[in-house]
Amino acid sequence: MQVKDVRGKPILKGFQVRYAGTGSAGEAVDFKSDDNGTWVLVNTTDLWYNSESLEVMGESEHEKLNKQSNYQIKEKQDVDEKEDIKGKIKRSKGKFEDVDMSNELCDGGG
Repeated sequence: MQVKDVRGKPILKGFQVRYAGTGSAGEAVDFKSDDNGTWVLVNTTDLWYNSESLEVMGESEHEKLNKQSNYQIKEKQDVDEKEDIKGKIKRSKGKFEDVDMSNELCDGGG
């Protein structure tokens, strides 16, 4: 079965492809054909895409996309970490709200 992308380039198993609709990218892992066209299974989404809506990516494009994706994941982790720290501080402050620190309770002794 000859599978071609939107530009007419052949798609083979293991090729890196990108779905034009959302920019999702991954590796072509399987193919099937029916009355509606030829379909490609992409490993990262585990979804079948019509081959006419995919484009084969070059190796440099794929590496650039991976670096950008990893940066976005790291950025989200940093934001989540900051929110977690803010929550811990807020909970810690809440523990001391009911503590009476007036000088009437302190006795100097002797």
